[in-house]
Amino acid sequence: MIRVVLLVLIMGAVLAGCGVLGNCDGSYPDVCIPKAPPDLDCDDITHRNFRVEGSDPHRFDGDADGIGCES
Repeated sequence: MIRVVLLVLIMGAVLAGCGVLGNCDGSYPDVCIPKAPPDLDCDDITHRNFRVEGSDPHRFDGDADGIGCES
């Protein structure tokens, strides 16, 4: 059962474009957004209202309140 859950989580990361090796940017800890480049805009991703920490290389948090792509 644990193997099935792990496989589902890994496949979800691969399908999200982040891969198994962890291409997710650490500035967005609650969602998997690929590291720059390329530079992404909110219109390029499906995530909304997610936590932003640190450098915010994609500039999703324009008002610097710690929430990215606010809707």
